[in-house]
Amino acid sequence: MPGKDMTSKQRSKLKSIAANLDPVTQIGKGGITDNLLKTLSEALEAREIIKVNVLPNAEADADTMAQNAADLLGAEVVAVIGRKAIFYRRSSRENFEHIQL
Repeated sequence: MPGKDMTSKQRSKLKSIAANLDPVTQIGKGGITDNLLKTLSEALEAREIIKVNVLPNAEADADTMAQNAADLLGAEVVAVIGRKAIFYRRSSRENFEHIQL
């Protein structure tokens, strides 16, 4: 899994894949709950790349919320564009068509 050393080329590829995705959920004033982390983790395991909306009433700005969630998920923040965050984490599933970076 790429760490903080994800290249701009890899980041760009992931951003282009994410461009067509709908957000799987949103982070609001409830913050990052166990239930939210479970939802995000399951979505990452199924798809490797997900998009999440960070609502204006979230307890911190989108960048901070995204980084906090990514740290808890063991995922990478690909980008935060406005109030949308894109996360990547390689799936541990076998016989899965992984995103080629």
